[in-house]
Amino acid sequence: MKNLSSRKQFLIAENNLSRDLLTEDFTSLRSGFHQLSDRADSFKAIASSAALVLTGLAAFQRGRNRNHDAKSSWMNTLVKGAGLASTVWLAFQLPGRDR
Repeated sequence: MKNLSSRKQFLIAENNLSRDLLTEDFTSLRSGFHQLSDRADSFKAIASSAALVLTGLAAFQRGRNRNHDAKSSWMNTLVKGAGLASTVWLAFQLPGRDR
């Protein structure tokens, strides 16, 4: 009987230790997700600003270059794509998700 009782106490102690380790792992994982979310928000702000700047550059280029027969440059194509991407990005943003 004494052997079963000591085995039971050992299993209980092992279970408590495993539970504590699992709790620490989840806390660490949650912290990692929060850091990733913060970095994504920072990237979103930078990307949005960059897209607005590129859209402004495209508007400036459009006003400067009135030659419709000339082939558009890769920079113009990139700027137009960034402007479209920023428009789509802002259209699909969830309302009320400000931090």
